[in-house]
Amino acid sequence: MDYANVGKKNAVRRRFPPLGFPPFFHPTDMVTINGTQHEASGKTVAAYLAEARYDLQRVAVERNGEIVPKAKYAETVLQDGDVLEVVSFVGGG
Repeated sequence: MDYANVGKKNAVRRRFPPLGFPPFFHPTDMVTINGTQHEASGKTVAAYLAEARYDLQRVAVERNGEIVPKAKYAETVLQDGDVLEVVSFVGGG
């Protein structure tokens, strides 16, 4: 701190925290889905897909490197730090 300038207008600058996450936020409380962080921890795969408006008939899901069977979407709960890849199949020609 520069004590020579104490009391002079604008002499003491406020120190702001560095840009990024607020102190109460922990990046590990997130789930990475297709390379992007989402607050999906605690949701099931089926709940996330419905919320994100995916067509369940045209989607495949990989969680932490393993394929999630469609029959397990409703019971597979996403946890902190999970990495999901969601692939949509599109028809055409």
